[in-house]
Amino acid sequence: MRDGVTLSAKVWMPDTAADDPLPAILEMLPYRKRDGTAARDETTHAQMAPHGYVCLRVDLRGCGDSDGLFEDEYSEQELSDIEETIGWIAEQTWCSGSVGMMGISWGGFNSLQVAARQPPALKAVISLCSSVDRFHDDIHYKGGCQLTENVGWAATAMSWMSMPPDPALVGADWRKTWLHRLENTPFLISDWLRHASRDAYWQHGSVCEDFTKIEAAVLSISGWHDGYRNTSAKLLEGGTSGPVKAIVGPWNHKYPHIASPEPRMNFLSEALRWWDRWLKGAHNGVEDDPDYRVYLMDGIAPKTSYDHRPGRWIGLPQWPAPQIAPQHTPFEGTVKVASHPLCGQMFGEFFPFGFGPGELPDNQASDDALSVCFDGVPLEDNFALLGAGVLRCNVASDQPYGQMIARLCDVAPDGSSTMICLGILNLAFRNGFETAEPLTPGTPYEVTLQLDQAAYTVPKGHRIRLAISASYWPFIWPEPGQVELSFSDVQLDLPQLKDAAGLDWDCPPLEPDDTPAETRTRNPNETKEMRLVDGGHQLVITADHGETEHLDHGLKTTSAVEEVWSINEADITTPKAEITWDRSISRDDFAATTRVEMAMHSDANTYYVTVNFQAFEGKHCIYQRSFYDSVDRQTAAKQNKHQDRME
Repeated sequence: MRDGVTLSAKVWMPDTAADDPLPAILEMLPYRKRDGTAARDETTHAQMAPHGYVCLRVDLRGCGDSDGLFEDEYSEQELSDIEETIGWIAEQTWCSGSVGMMGISWGGFNSLQVAARQPPALKAVISLCSSVDRFHDDIHYKGGCQLTENVGWAATAMSWMSMPPDPALVGADWRKTWLHRLENTPFLISDWLRHASRDAYWQHGSVCEDFTKIEAAVLSISGWHDGYRNTSAKLLEGGTSGPVKAIVGPWNHKYPHIASPEPRMNFLSEALRWWDRWLKGAHNGVEDDPDYRVYLMDGIAPKTSYDHRPGRWIGLPQWPAPQIAPQHTPFEGTVKVASHPLCGQMFGEFFPFGFGPGELPDNQASDDALSVCFDGVPLEDNFALLGAGVLRCNVASDQPYGQMIARLCDVAPDGSSTMICLGILNLAFRNGFETAEPLTPGTPYEVTLQLDQAAYTVPKGHRIRLAISASYWPFIWPEPGQVELSFSDVQLDLPQLKDAAGLDWDCPPLEPDDTPAETRTRNPNETKEMRLVDGGHQLVITADHGETEHLDHGLKTTSAVEEVWSINEADITTPKAEITWDRSISRDDFAATTRVEMAMHSDANTYYVTVNFQAFEGKHCIYQRSFYDSVDRQTAAKQNKHQDRME
């Protein structure tokens, strides 16, 4: 880089590239190419390179085997580093001058963000499981409500970013590099709590601020069981300056050739078509593909894990689609609902990864019982829902704050309730996410809430249920007090696919995978347990991600996490999250481990966060650091007490 920092890359390059320059494909992540994503990279980059591409997997600054210090997700430093990397690639003798960028989640984000900066060599992007809006629709806040994943992700990120480089690559200075990294590990949750509205912090990197800045061709891929399921439709609707195509399957938060539930997709074949068209100029008809290819899932009984979701693939030539018409349903009367500490227990995980059962939403009946429900009549025919429903209502709160969570459910004749999608709104942001406006208790406000995108067929004889609650723990951090909401003039518009004739799409089938794999010496395992403790409730989640030996260089890696989510049944204002991450890498006489113990709780006025952070070489603790912070809930943007103690 310009400032002298060296970034570490793994490159897959055909032997012919020296004499016949080829287009390049870049993926740039913090997740440790040497061990973190190594197996996955062999199923993507290693498979693309033989088809005439130079593929590069680069560790971000301060992560994995790269020099420098990590600052924050999608920082200006990160994005400028990526721009500089693209420029460097384009100047190499083995590169034709055309570069594509791809990635899932973090890599999906920064691919879109860098595309909006228009580096000349970047011609095409494949962005998977990403977001275009870092405040309204991300892991930190959704609809203006703070997700509990905000603290969960802070602990996870600290665990990932604090690990050392591999001595086999960086040499004898690895320990010095690690200590420098440990001393500068950022306390990210502190900033994330303080930026509690869509300010400049979140606007940075939110490509929805101006879609027209994206000129590169974008292929957006996601899954209906992923936390980021809205991006494909938003990109198609956003008015980018370059072409956009989208594919959404029944998948979780993974690449579609290794995702669950099945059916999976041959990602390699679709990616190569995209790269061939936009990086090589091949006339393969990609631009004539349907704009929006989606898997329309059949309505089935709720289950926390599916091996396969029945349904059908369809391809919509354009989006928004003329085959879809809104179905308007008004509901009469005034109803009330109060926040409840146990509403939300059946949600599952924000990011299902396939680590074990219990990741997907369970039977919603118990959450429905703690909500106000608006039920339709039994359907006389199947109802194919495709798109984002819209809820309009008048709502009044008995407090100057409130949050509403709207779930759309498929209710079977036996009473079981399957979640289709949801929508979330912090009522203080009813007029936009830039400024929080307190409510006047008892005053009704007109509110519009757009639900998440969905593609789901509700079977004949079932009912469609709209369930609205005033809290949703442990998915959303509760408001600072017990709340009762009153709803009137409730209206629901659902996008119905009226005519699917001629829309069938043949999804490329997955071919047998003969990719050499790492050795798994201990399989992953996840458990969930609900406990009653001192008049309250604890949800305890433990996930052991197993031990993996990487055969090509001998590193062994392990990681495990325990999460404890506690709430007092008598006082919803005092929840607590306790998260412990253990992560290690080793080889022969080299062994490095970090432990992150993060806890967050709140009262009516303040968030309190504590982190104990340790690093071990072998069994010897070589570094220990503690962080403390308290953040005023009402004025989260201002500076409050902040301590950082190093030992």
